[in-house]
Amino acid sequence: MTTQPATGHPDPLLAAVLAGVTVYDLARPMSIGMPQSPNHPAYWHTLPRRHGDRTRPDGGSAANDMIVTGTHVGTHIDALAHVSQDGRLHGGADAVEACQGGGYPDHGVHTIAPIVRRGVLLDVPRALGEEHCAPGYEITPDDLDRTVRHQGTDVGAGDVALVRSGWGRLFTDPDRNAYIGAASGVPGVGEAGARWLADRAVHAAGADTIAFECLPPGQGHSVLPAHRVLLVEAGIYIIETLDLEEIARAGVHEFTFVLAPLPLVGATGSPARPLALRSLERSDG
Repeated sequence: MTTQPATGHPDPLLAAVLAGVTVYDLARPMSIGMPQSPNHPAYWHTLPRRHGDRTRPDGGSAANDMIVTGTHVGTHIDALAHVSQDGRLHGGADAVEACQGGGYPDHGVHTIAPIVRRGVLLDVPRALGEEHCAPGYEITPDDLDRTVRHQGTDVGAGDVALVRSGWGRLFTDPDRNAYIGAASGVPGVGEAGARWLADRAVHAAGADTIAFECLPPGQGHSVLPAHRVLLVEAGIYIIETLDLEEIARAGVHEFTFVLAPLPLVGATGSPARPLALRSLERSDG
């Protein structure tokens, strides 16, 4: 999606927007039956009221919706409350005592401020000369270093690093199990790769899979070392089920990243619609 160019403005940010922006939507559409982690409640949508169920005297009617969903379904962000290790959350908080009144007041997703930061797409398979990573392939620090060199886009403190494996191509496969990848395994960043990101003090890290992990064939989500490193040890947010195919085809590796979680007080995560923004000048260049 591209906004139309307009006249300038004394505010530099607004001037850039008025001059025209290309928007890459990094979110997956949410629909009943979409592939998701088996560990979370499924998405469901229904219409309690449809047009014609009740008509006002002037002939008008309204429809409304009800949705039921886990907070880690579809494109979403993990809060620091999501994962603990040896009974502790990030910062050493007792994971049991941190839950108060059915939520996590100090580690919940409501504590994540809206994110507007430099984003970097790390297109790993392209740097490796492949269309996509093989099932169960572990993306290593060497792979990430090679990707940075290939693209010429370093990753720095406060950035949002989005790691493309190419697995996202399977999200719309008629067999939803193909994307879930329980039997085949799923490519992704392992523990060493997560430390590579933590060493660079990124603000958040994202992937085009349902778990920011390397999942070996047949093992599912039995262990989550990347989650431990990022969420528990480093306090780095995780974004999952991203759509990185369009932005990868465009060859865009650096952009303004925007994401605002729903302020669900005490929740361990939230559905989100992340966007990557580029000025028209940079997009065309």
